Amino acid sequence: MSALPLAFGAPLILLGLIVLPIIWWLLRVTPPRPVREVFPPLKILAQLLNREETPNKSPWWLTLLRLLLAAFVILALSEPVWNPRPETLTGKEPVAIVLDNGWSSNEEWNARKETAERLIADAEHSGALIYILGTAEKANADIGPFDANAALERLRALTVRPIPVDRRAAFARLKVALANVTGTRIAYLNDGVDTPQTAEALKSLEGTGVASMIWYQPSITSLVAICQGVNNANGLTVRAVRPADERGQSGITIGAFDEKGRRIAETGLVFTAGEAAAEAVISAPYELRNDFHTLRIDGTAQAGGTYLIDDNNKRRRVALLSGSEADLSQPLLSPLYYISRALEPFADILRPRNAELVRAVPELLEQKPSVVIMADIGKLPAETEQTLSDWVDKGGTLVRFAGPRLAGNSDQDPLLPVILRKGERSLGGTLSWKESQPVAAFPENGPFGGLPTPQDVTVTRQVLAEPSADLYDKSWANLADGTPLVTGEARQRGQLVLFHVTPEATWSNLPISGSFVDMLHRIISLSNSSGPTMDDNRANGSGVLPPYLILSAEGALIPPNGDTKPLPIRNGAGPQVSFDNPPGFYGVEDAMMAFNLFNPDGEIKPLIRPDLTIPVMTARYAVDESVPLRGPLFALAALLLALDAIAILWLGGHLRRRFRPTATVASLAILLLPAILAFGPSPVHAQQNDSKPGDQSILEAVNATHLAYVITGDSTVDDISKAGLSGLSRALTDSTALEPGEPIGVNPATDELAFYPLIYWPIDAAARMPSPEAVAKIDAYMQQGGTVLFDTRDQDAAAISFDNSTTPANQRLRDILAGLNIPPLEPVPSDHVLTKSFYILQDFPGRYRGSPLWVQASLSTETRADRPVRAGDGVTPIMITGNDFAGAWATNADGSPLLPTIPNDPMQRTYAYRTGINIVMYMLTGNYKSDQVHVPDLLERLGN
Repeated sequence: MSALPLAFGAPLILLGLIVLPIIWWLLRVTPPRPVREVFPPLKILAQLLNREETPNKSPWWLTLLRLLLAAFVILALSEPVWNPRPETLTGKEPVAIVLDNGWSSNEEWNARKETAERLIADAEHSGALIYILGTAEKANADIGPFDANAALERLRALTVRPIPVDRRAAFARLKVALANVTGTRIAYLNDGVDTPQTAEALKSLEGTGVASMIWYQPSITSLVAICQGVNNANGLTVRAVRPADERGQSGITIGAFDEKGRRIAETGLVFTAGEAAAEAVISAPYELRNDFHTLRIDGTAQAGGTYLIDDNNKRRRVALLSGSEADLSQPLLSPLYYISRALEPFADILRPRNAELVRAVPELLEQKPSVVIMADIGKLPAETEQTLSDWVDKGGTLVRFAGPRLAGNSDQDPLLPVILRKGERSLGGTLSWKESQPVAAFPENGPFGGLPTPQDVTVTRQVLAEPSADLYDKSWANLADGTPLVTGEARQRGQLVLFHVTPEATWSNLPISGSFVDMLHRIISLSNSSGPTMDDNRANGSGVLPPYLILSAEGALIPPNGDTKPLPIRNGAGPQVSFDNPPGFYGVEDAMMAFNLFNPDGEIKPLIRPDLTIPVMTARYAVDESVPLRGPLFALAALLLALDAIAILWLGGHLRRRFRPTATVASLAILLLPAILAFGPSPVHAQQNDSKPGDQSILEAVNATHLAYVITGDSTVDDISKAGLSGLSRALTDSTALEPGEPIGVNPATDELAFYPLIYWPIDAAARMPSPEAVAKIDAYMQQGGTVLFDTRDQDAAAISFDNSTTPANQRLRDILAGLNIPPLEPVPSDHVLTKSFYILQDFPGRYRGSPLWVQASLSTETRADRPVRAGDGVTPIMITGNDFAGAWATNADGSPLLPTIPNDPMQRTYAYRTGINIVMYMLTGNYKSDQVHVPDLLERLGN
């Protein structure tokens, strides 16, 4: 048993160490070749004295160096490993590796895969068959048995899915596969999050051929997810959850992003000690909140940290009009009281400041409401009627409620979906019922389809519609006797809706029921929708919504893949997240439904290992800390070999200083230099005789380090680029030893680019495409060591990720890059030299924040653990961002910023300058900072 954490792959080779004494003896009796000096008189003496004298032994230090060289080679051939990893699995019994690859696995997926790879290596060493199973895969995925190579391929094919795991289905498939196999060992690499039927699924393994289980469970203390976002009157209320335990207080930051991925608002959310759920409000104006497209938790790379917002969660403006004055002493009798109470949670209410409809209606429409609700307004002025009609035709939704005024209007009203009979039908009246009428089930083909039938709502009075052929199609809700309760009609791009009862509880008790709120919510949600919605799909009988964008495992929106199927819409039951229907947006571009991972009442429960009758061993996820020493030992041997060669040359006198004719020539040239300068041609003359067009600009470019920018032809863009690089140059002068010259604008087609270490290229979609000659010069410049920083200035992270979504500037960038030989790209890793070339940085903001900075990907290493920094001393030939660096750096003559940062944060501008300084330092010095990662090892060796 060794006292050191050291093992050898070929220990028998260590027997070669016994030959070291023999090597020592041979080296001592074989001295180095003596020094030979050429001196003619010695030839005469050599004829007189024919006796050769040489040293009798090799110097002790040379002997020691060669012994160390031989020892290092023998040790390297024995394949030593420092901190060797013990085998987890031994024996030839089958091994089943089960991995949770649901939404919560993304942040620790690499550690999980590395653990599975080590288990496969152990099984390969013992020759055991291997089963590989993911708990968030489709039902027909192959699970084995595999040999080691096939198991590795299957493992690498497993990816994290943005869905919950289905352990019951997964373990049921495993039981079928292991039906005739005994002695199987299961390694369960779970995600630590409990789901329904987990205990039942694990207990189902009892009594089968399973012999034992290895239980891997990670820590989920940092796991946080958003489960709800409600657009209230005072802001967007966000509810987030974390694992239910006794942890202390913690906080997160949630950002709100628009459809283009721009961060437009944020809020902080704090979990109190011991609480598993917390709420926060994103306070922003109504117009800004309606631009919210996604909510994301900062610093989280999993699907649960993203919440999608569709039109149903966007607050509408609703204008209320009444045909009668409200009685302040009896608010419950007000025509608008119950409407206001029903709409306030999900809409912004607009009320007229003027009682005259001729003036009140235009004033309300100027505030751009989505819906106008009129309570018991009969005759409208002709001018107002035309104004409302035009507004409806352009997409507005007009909702009207019946009442005595509307029932008594004898004229045919064009702003009603149906023609009304004069008067109303009431209990005990001329057109009377013997008893009050209940509400019938809502038609499935109407907007209220899927809502539960109101059992406690009765109607005692209503206005009747004249029978017509299309009355059935216009009826959205009916009474038990078949007469309409709510009718609606599409009018060009808008719609007209009529409640055949009053909005207060006089003709019916509908306004004081929960169904009234649901019905108004449905109508408001359908407003301002120019494309098909979920309710339209019900009406069309399709019952499905096509996938538009789906959520990735990292929480980003991506185009749907071939496995994504249309989302089925079932009345009375919401769809469930599954492999076929991951979270995302379903529908069409103009009308998308957000399908989120969590329900509003969702929670994260820590997984507790159930008590099983089969033996269970607990293990932990850990990175393989073994370090092969073969390479370092061979490197040390090569170094000693080089030192031995230098020592031999030195002992042989080959490195001693000799007479060199070139030195005499150089000395003579220095002595004759004044004469050459005195009688030679004048430098000014030579410059005048040999000068060419553009030489002066070349001289100006080489007299100092200049930052360059590409001239786009748009004076505004070019002025910002020049001002931005000027501001960055001043920051470099203030913070570093570099004193750059004034920025220089270049035309890639005509100017020489080799003088500039960095060229800033602001992408302007309106600018002309660069000529093929310009693209060729840029390509040559990049190949010869220059760097081009492309800035789309749109902060569109989805487009820069090279998916199918794009912006005009990004499309122009793609067109330019199509003619360049660019290397593979990646966002700047956290260990890249750019993060520490001058300042320590985590991200690279500009005027905007959120777009990654893309650089050349490092392909010289296989794993992230083998790559502390980028390999090689060169720098990336290309950088891409959308954060508008120049806009953040731009200053006027007195140093004041020209443009505000978004959001307006002084520290963001400070970090933008630090980003620019890091980029320039990286351009000029390469990755010298990478050597600092080796300092601890060097100090340790020096200490030893």
